[in-house]
Amino acid sequence: MDWSDSWRGAFRIELRAEAMGLAWRGWPVLPGTYPTGSQWAGRDGVEQTGPVPVHRDWVDRVGTKPEQVAAWWTGRRYSLLVATGYVVDAIEVDAELGRRVASVLRTTGVPVPIAATPAGKWMFLVNSGQELSAELAGRGDVVLHGLNSWIPLPPTPFQHGVVHWRVKPEVCGWSLPDSQVVQEALVEATRPDHVGEMLGTSAQRLVAADSF
Repeated sequence: MDWSDSWRGAFRIELRAEAMGLAWRGWPVLPGTYPTGSQWAGRDGVEQTGPVPVHRDWVDRVGTKPEQVAAWWTGRRYSLLVATGYVVDAIEVDAELGRRVASVLRTTGVPVPIAATPAGKWMFLVNSGQELSAELAGRGDVVLHGLNSWIPLPPTPFQHGVVHWRVKPEVCGWSLPDSQVVQEALVEATRPDHVGEMLGTSAQRLVAADSF
């Protein structure tokens, strides 16, 4: 992304405001590295394909008070990370599977916060503390971010865009669902008959579009 000085300043303020808002709600916010051209700034000696915590002792900083969180973003536009395994966990899948899971959740009427990265990853935010079921644990396309992990949240910048909300936490009243809700939707979304139904619906839409 091409950052002018004025845009960098405005973006840092937005990141700081979002970080403070999450910290006031008790979410374990952490500053993360941020892109500068093809590199990531904020922490030396770490090979990165995405943001990582700036502080090597980040585990000891979990639960930092909002006032200190605000100070972290005073001078630099750090990425906005949240440590998982304390208040929030995240189930990460690719965008295609994410859309199918979101479709299943819509039919059940259960709102779940969903963040998406420019790299095509969808993260479903849930209450912390529950492991993946045996049915999902063996899948390479399903990743649980729990204890000793973290996730980037909006508006964290990447080289080619920013992390954004597909479903904001406000939709859920900031009440995170049980992990089992998303896991059951994942199982449903990966059933062959559900995948076939989704493909059939997409084909019908294409035919309808071509008729106009």
